[in-house]
Formats: sequence, C-alpha cells, structure tokens
Amino acid sequence: MTAYFLGLTMMAGVLVPDSPGTTVGFAVFDRSSAEVVAAHNADMRFRSASIVKLLIALDYLWDRGPDYQVPAADAPLLEAMLRASDDDAASTLWVRAGWEQIVVRMADRLGLADTSPPDERGKWGRTAISPRDTVEVYRHILDRAPGPVREYLVTNLLAHTRCGSDGWDQSFGIPSATRGPWGVKQGWSGFPDPRPDQRCVPPPAPEAGPEARLAGPGDIDITRRAMHSTGFDGDSDRIVVIYTLQPQDRSWELCGALLTGLAGALIRL
Repeated sequence: MTAYFLGLTMMAGVLVPDSPGTTVGFAVFDRSSAEVVAAHNADMRFRSASIVKLLIALDYLWDRGPDYQVPAADAPLLEAMLRASDDDAASTLWVRAGWEQIVVRMADRLGLADTSPPDERGKWGRTAISPRDTVEVYRHILDRAPGPVREYLVTNLLAHTRCGSDGWDQSFGIPSATRGPWGVKQGWSGFPDPRPDQRCVPPPAPEAGPEARLAGPGDIDITRRAMHSTGFDGDSDRIVVIYTLQPQDRSWELCGALLTGLAGALIRL
C-alpha cells in the first residue's frame, strides 16, 4: 500500500488517505438534523457507473401507483440490478424505458442540478452525477417517495450481495467499514473482467433472521478507474456518498482499500 497511500490529507475536517492520481468527492447528510455533516467536491460531476441504477429503478416505479406492484416477470431484473449490480438487467430496463430519457426525467423530477445523460446513449454508466445529487436521490427514496416505493427500494438495497454479478467483490467501502443495517449501492467502472482466482466467492448463507427495516457530458473523466460507495444507515439516519477516480494501473484491492478507509472516517463523524 505504501506505493499509493503516502500519508493523510485533511478533507472537510476528515483525515483521509493521501493518494496521488486520485480524485475524491463525498457528502455525508444527517436526516435527523437535515444538515450536511461533511462534504468535499460535493458538486463535482463523476461518471456514475452503477449508481445510475438507482435512477433506473425510481423511473421504473414512478408511474405505477397507487399500489406500485412490480410484475413477476420484472422482479428478477430489478432485484438483480439493485442487489448484485447486474449490468444486463440494467441494460434491459434502460433500453425499455427510453435510454437517456430516464436520466432526463429523473433529473427534472428530483431537481438534480449536476446530473445529465451519457454522451453515448447506450453507455448508462457514463451518466454524470455528483455526490450532492446522489444525497438528494437517497433523500427522495427515504423521505419523499410513496411508502410502497420506499419499502421496495430500501428492502432491496439492504439485501445487497457481497458479490456483484460480474464476479467482483462489491463489499468495499461502506459494507466493509460498517456493521448493522446499511442499505448500499456500489459502483465501479474501468476494471477488466476478474481473473478466475479473483472472482468473488459468496460466503455461506446465514441462518434466517428478522428482516432489517428502516425506522453525457463532456466534463466527466471516463479514463481513470471509477469506484464509488453510497448508502444509508437505518439506525443513525445518515446518508453517506463517496465517489472516487483512481489510476488505471491501480488494482481492485487497492482501490477498494481507499474506499473502505474513507468510508470508515466519514461514518465515525
């Protein structure tokens, strides 16, 4: 790690790993006080990678009231997309609902100032979004969405899997820095397919217990490796959003270590 993490830098009152070639943006929001607890580059636009899947799911559910039932044929798509970050499921829903128009609609509905469609309509992961806009997405899900929509999304985000559908271990960042009922959506882009010896192996299934419940743009970097960790804590009412761009030669493990260290620092605020 010493080749990359050479010390600590103060960002918005938080000591985080000093990592050359890395750009970090984050925002921490406390729902109980309605205050931003910490922020750095909060209005900077990053390529969303899989964080845009939150917008795809919200758009899908938007006009399905009043009962907001998800057809049996679509439930596996939404669940795989939200829990295991399945790209094929996201692409199916993206094309079906009008490609980039999903982002246009959701940015308008939620008042997202920094969010805009990808420069190529088929590349949903190049949607531009900022940490502060991502906080607003979570605030809508948790505080403004109709009850059935909130319950559906919260239940699926709380059920995030350790392994992504593409074989990468998505437990970096918030999941590795926390305990308890965190709902999480992770994102990554720019990594090759994992080698067989790198592929994530799911842990043994735990015994059943009580269900956890909650009481394009030309200005974004599409070159460096993107790794993001976002989510909410049902116990403390915190929303934590972390975006990073990291060097192209940095390994998955080192990228994840930076995210986990930063998440731990922010969550302890």
